[in-house]
Amino acid sequence: MPQYKKYIDDGETVVTSPHKVYGPEQNDLNLQLRKRGIDRVILAGMSANLCVQAHLYELLEQGYEVAVVRDATAGAKVPEGDGYLAALINFRFVASAVWWTDEAVTAIQAAA
Repeated sequence: MPQYKKYIDDGETVVTSPHKVYGPEQNDLNLQLRKRGIDRVILAGMSANLCVQAHLYELLEQGYEVAVVRDATAGAKVPEGDGYLAALINFRFVASAVWWTDEAVTAIQAAA
């Protein structure tokens, strides 16, 4: 989208190839992170129980420290249950940290 071009073409933003299903197993995310010496990742997104959770599991398997920002993540509700709450429970079990946005901002500022 044209309004985001200035952010994407800023010389610092890295755009990976698209993922095929839910996780990063078939794209170059791991390569792009390793090339830059990144070993800690913060996740947020629109589909907590699908994409965010799949990325979390794969990044953990690859050896990254991964935090999830709970109030910057969403999930669908279906008659059988709430995808966001289901994912949040799983995040609490496996993520390196589960933060609120203000905690993520503080952590980013401290690391800078």
